[in-house]
Amino acid sequence: MSEPADREAPATPFLELDRAEWAALAPAAANPLTEEELVRLRGLGDALDLREVAEVYVPLSRLLNLYAVGARSLHRSTRQFLGHEDDAPTPFVIGIAGSVAVGKSTIARLLRELLARWDDTPRVELVTTDGFLLPNAELGRRGLMTRKGFPESYDRRALLRFVSRVKSGVEEVRAPVYSHLVYDIVPDAEIVVRQPDILIVEGLNVLQPPGSDAQLAVSDLFDFTVYVDARTSDIERWYVDRFLRLQRGAFSDPRSYFHRYAALTEEDATARARSIWDEINGPNLEQNIAPTRARASLVLRKAPDHTVSSVLIRKI
Repeated sequence: MSEPADREAPATPFLELDRAEWAALAPAAANPLTEEELVRLRGLGDALDLREVAEVYVPLSRLLNLYAVGARSLHRSTRQFLGHEDDAPTPFVIGIAGSVAVGKSTIARLLRELLARWDDTPRVELVTTDGFLLPNAELGRRGLMTRKGFPESYDRRALLRFVSRVKSGVEEVRAPVYSHLVYDIVPDAEIVVRQPDILIVEGLNVLQPPGSDAQLAVSDLFDFTVYVDARTSDIERWYVDRFLRLQRGAFSDPRSYFHRYAALTEEDATARARSIWDEINGPNLEQNIAPTRARASLVLRKAPDHTVSSVLIRKI
């Protein structure tokens, strides 16, 4: 017996817009970035051009700007209601999550630039959770070097403390700095965040819920969250391609942690990249990162060519 043709579609908390529908929401203003600026922001292997910026990220920046300004208005009304009109507004905090090689770092840098060009959100800061990875010496002591990027490899208390202090309006808050060249925390280096309008926090696992040993997670402090999504097979291919580009470039620097891979043949480098994916990045995506996708406020879904094909936004 066939099922009724008018069977209800599965319920979902998200509204999905295809690329054309989303692009139609772009503000009439001209693209604020130049080609030179885009080259500076673009990550290795990212297929990001001015059209992609105009059709995907300009409307996203406008949406985030509206949320930030709306939150500021709500906070002002709440302070008036509570009789605390003199309290300063707190920053609007955006979390950006997704796998290694999916392009979230480029998106975070791009959104920082675009959001800062809206008149009412000129001060935008970006911090990556890489700075809150445990130093290599500590990872080695705990036997976690092959788990780098997994939730347990971060100083989650320090990250939570940092975002809590920014969110509470502390005048200056400092974050550690990570070097991808040496693959470790940089001693005595820090980023200073001074009461921005918007703080963007980008990282693999920023949407994780609280662990069994905590009642609060950093994701609880976010006002809006973005998850950058793609098929796992595409992300793996992008990772391998990026590894090969790095192997021909940055790995040749003797200071690079991965300098030992610089002399590999392309075949051996490809095999090594796939091995790292299979042992570390793939399992981390499957076990920890992808399960947090449903917790996001908005999902950017990428096509095999690295461009955004659709946008899912949580219904309000």
